[in-house]
This record gives sequence, structure tokens and C-alpha cells, in this order.
Amino acid sequence: MTNIAKIQEEILALSETDYLQLKQWFDELAWEKWDRQIEEDSNAGKLDFLIAEALEAKEKGTLKNLEDL
Repeated sequence: MTNIAKIQEEILALSETDYLQLKQWFDELAWEKWDRQIEEDSNAGKLDFLIAEALEAKEKGTLKNLEDL
């Protein structure tokens, strides 16, 4: 049995409370990874095109207010 299979088996054996705590931990871990990736991409200039698009839309008067969506 692989490590993953063992972990999956253990997860399936968790109580509902323990499962929900583990799920919350995984969800938070995923968001932290996402935040780090966004920050890395931003620092590397990979998201500069989004700023350029927003500035262009603002200049054209087509920028949408998020509160109106």
C-alpha cells in the first residue's frame, strides 16, 4: 500500500469533526499557497498585463466598479 493510499484510508476513518478540521487545514494551506504564488507572479511582473488592461479600461471609461457587479 502506498503512502497516499494509507493517508486516504486514515482520512476515511476520521470522525466528522476531525475530518472537518483536516479539511479546514487543507483549505487554509491551499489559500496560503495561492497567495504566495500570486505574490511571486506579481513580483516577477507576470501580472503587469492586468494592471495595463485596467488602466486602459479606465482611460477609455469602460472600467467597471466592482461594487456594481
